[in-house]
Amino acid sequence: MLIDSHCHLNCLDDKSSTLDDYIQRSLDNGVTNLLCVCIDLDGFSKVIEIANMYSHIHATIGIHPNSAPEQAEKIDNVFDKINDEKIIAIGETGLDYYRTTKDLEKQRKLFARHIEISKSTNKPLIVHSRDAKQDTVGMLAEYDAGSVGGIIHCFTEDIDMARKCLDLGFYISFSGIITFKNAVQIQEVAKFVPLDRILIETDSPYLAPMPHRGKPNEPAYVKFVAEKIAELRNDEFENIAKCTSENYFKLFSNNIKEI
Repeated sequence: MLIDSHCHLNCLDDKSSTLDDYIQRSLDNGVTNLLCVCIDLDGFSKVIEIANMYSHIHATIGIHPNSAPEQAEKIDNVFDKINDEKIIAIGETGLDYYRTTKDLEKQRKLFARHIEISKSTNKPLIVHSRDAKQDTVGMLAEYDAGSVGGIIHCFTEDIDMARKCLDLGFYISFSGIITFKNAVQIQEVAKFVPLDRILIETDSPYLAPMPHRGKPNEPAYVKFVAEKIAELRNDEFENIAKCTSENYFKLFSNNIKEI
């Protein structure tokens, strides 16, 4: 059993494959559950449509920090949809100071609102952080995000940030980046994080792992992430698959009706 804890199925646009093709290939590679992550409210209808098409797919709702500024004004519309049983998390939210260098206060306010919604609905957060290590950790602590917890997705920072996020009660998720030759820092983090706090993801269609780097990513490729973590930790692939799947269900035990 493998679980892709973060993918954007609504963004897969390879004309040679249908959504059913992607799903079947993931099942053929042992991927039994997927979390389809929303990045803006305009795209939410497609995200939830996909989740409702397949019993083993769940969804999130949220606004990515790099989404258009006018999206921030729609954040409270989340409450109109939050009770759908397929929605198990809030996000993708967080801070990105790499792509966006202006209006950073707007990002922080939007992130804070997501945390409030997460706490009020008891749905874990899906957190994006890029070049914003200090502020991300600071806001998670300031707003008591650990009381509901969540995932630091596509982790690309150092052991210091990982330790602080773990202390706040968050899980650390690794993507295909961990398979890149130059990803030494991330690989060290993967060896550091306790196995009961690790998740795996594709972030597809982005960040395809080796040996597919540079090509569109898809959920079936999450196995390469698990294989690399097993190699780094001198562990068995089957154990990494088992433990990361158990971690996923533990995190979402209050939100997934049937496990």
